[in-house]
Amino acid sequence: MNDRSSPTSQKCQSKEAVICVQGLVNRFGDNVVHEGVDLTLYRREILGVVGGSGTGKSVLLRSIVGLKHPNDGTVEVLGQRLNALSGSQRSQIERRFGVLFQRGALFSSLNLQENVALPLIEHAGLPREEAEYLARIKLSLVGLAPQAARQFPASLSGGMIKRAALARALALDPDILFLDEPTAGLDPIGAAAFDQLIVTLRDALGFSVFLVTHDLDTLYAACDRVAVLSQKRVLVADTLERVAETDDEWVQDYFNGPRGRAAQRAADTPSSKE
Repeated sequence: MNDRSSPTSQKCQSKEAVICVQGLVNRFGDNVVHEGVDLTLYRREILGVVGGSGTGKSVLLRSIVGLKHPNDGTVEVLGQRLNALSGSQRSQIERRFGVLFQRGALFSSLNLQENVALPLIEHAGLPREEAEYLARIKLSLVGLAPQAARQFPASLSGGMIKRAALARALALDPDILFLDEPTAGLDPIGAAAFDQLIVTLRDALGFSVFLVTHDLDTLYAACDRVAVLSQKRVLVADTLERVAETDDEWVQDYFNGPRGRAAQRAADTPSSKE
């Protein structure tokens, strides 16, 4: 792994950063997915990560949370260089992550209360009764009714699964929440409600959000900054307005095409900001 200085490292020093990725390289055999990715996530920020198919958005997320070991570069999270930590030290850092995978990844044999209680029992060492009490609080926090606690994933709508998975991701009160396509499969009303829920919880609980998405409405409704993955690196990471001005064919088609203009108009309407 490299220790080289870069513009990203200077940004990390200038503000309170919770994630600093520098010079990241990811390969699968001869296929190079990332080649020198630099990216920073700041405290209490919601950062949206976008890019075309095959640009490695989810691979980047997995590299940061420790599910994929990068081939080169450094990942610094909450002030710690992950590859320099022992297994137990790294485990302590990873307990400060909350992760919501695209399909929810709930255990089908457990009801919602048991799903959310599981990390509290396994990682926090809480007794089952106390863990399930806290699980019910988390389920309420994400907007699920009390009776949902006893339901099993197979009986739930897509929106309820997303909210239950979010409750589990929040079980250990994380400092950083990782979301992988959180609105995929939801209808527009459900997706908009989920976007607003993320913003509300961020404002109330103070965590940072690393959000992989292709949903333009989510970018406009929830994100403080947007990072575009292109050409095996981060092409630009800035506010939506500045990203949309980037002189790149994919960026222009994505942000200034018909769907991009519609998402921007929706974000600018008074009702969308209430």
